Amino acid sequence: MRRSVRGLCLAVALFVSTDALALTALVGGTLVDGTLREPIRDSVILIEGERITAVGSVDTLPVPQGATVISTEGMTVLPGLWDMHVHLMINGHADYDHWDRTYPARFRDTIMPASALQLLHAGVTGARDLGGPLEDSIAVRDAINAGKIPGPTLFVSGPFIQKKPYPGTELFRWGVDSPSDARAKVRRLAAAGVDVVKLIDQDQMSEAEVQAVVDEAHKHGLPVVGHSHRPEEIRRGLKAGVDCFEHTGLAASPEYPEDIIAMLRERTANMAAGPLFWTPTIEGLYNFPHTVKSHEFIDGDAWHEGLPPEIVADIKGSLAHPERIGYFQQTPQRWPTLKRKFQQLREAGVLMLVGTDSGIPMKFHSGSTWNELDVWVNQLGVPAVEAIRSATYWPAVAMKADKDYGSVVEGKYADIIAVKGDVLKQVALLQRVDMVIKHGRRVK
Repeated sequence: MRRSVRGLCLAVALFVSTDALALTALVGGTLVDGTLREPIRDSVILIEGERITAVGSVDTLPVPQGATVISTEGMTVLPGLWDMHVHLMINGHADYDHWDRTYPARFRDTIMPASALQLLHAGVTGARDLGGPLEDSIAVRDAINAGKIPGPTLFVSGPFIQKKPYPGTELFRWGVDSPSDARAKVRRLAAAGVDVVKLIDQDQMSEAEVQAVVDEAHKHGLPVVGHSHRPEEIRRGLKAGVDCFEHTGLAASPEYPEDIIAMLRERTANMAAGPLFWTPTIEGLYNFPHTVKSHEFIDGDAWHEGLPPEIVADIKGSLAHPERIGYFQQTPQRWPTLKRKFQQLREAGVLMLVGTDSGIPMKFHSGSTWNELDVWVNQLGVPAVEAIRSATYWPAVAMKADKDYGSVVEGKYADIIAVKGDVLKQVALLQRVDMVIKHGRRVK
């Protein structure tokens, strides 16, 4: 058995065989609970089975006799992070055509489980997978939920819905040729059990086709996310009622057009419609001037976890010259516009979600999420508590899962991470999460 595969099997065995303790107490850390409450110093969190039973401090909440006590002294304790835009089927390789030709047969059993494991060990206990083969996406999600493999709780879209798939991508991109076909494709996704519908290139679809996708998805209780790389994608998505937009797009344009900002303000003013969510996936672009010169993150081995040596070597070989990767050639022109667009979205009232496009070239599942938070806080001026809520509470709300996830409060699943130091002062400490608890189990 190859060493990396043996390591993944060991991780799975540990995950499955380590039973949740009957009663556990996390004691002593500063709790940032994901709500609007001030941080709780010297916190106490009681966990019974999979769920949180009580939250307080050492002064207000006694630890029951017989509980297993885990010290979190000197640590920040938070809800498990969410990443609202990941691609488990890819792992940072620079050549999509090569990847799509070479690895589909290994997606379900090797590549997607490795991606999920890396996310979990990075402190990501919830994730939205936006684009993958339908059967593989459902199988991996369900295997995680059944405790067969380790990973974050997944919300999956299955294939992209678009006007016409790009050549060679038909496995995970479905085209539509009419409103009735659009409805049929969404019904097929819903019947398979997806959690969300993903639209891309909706500016190439007719307005009737876009509306059919959104209406049919909503009929089945599924939110719709839409690409926002081009102005007309946003316009058509807003008209149709898309629930969440993805990316900070518009290439090198210095800002969003006035009519789009006006449409956003009109939509966010409609309180009855709920928040309009937006996942800017900004850090890969923002950090590119540094990452193209500094390759330590490529040389690190966190992203190797769960992958066999030959796939690691293939990915690493594709990244030998980051400055030549076609995917990023216009980034130097896009980079100066990112801060203004991010500010425009916030000023228009959209509710930002932390997501990364993890899996695209040079974007490893083991490190993307903390980098996004770091850019928000240290480059774009978002308060640390607000950024953390955008990676915990609000993602759960967006996926209608906030009854069970997104904050450390009584009754919710015990999805909790802990990090040595003060994350509110140094959010980059999240690059090394010291403890991960998912559904009451200590998985790291």
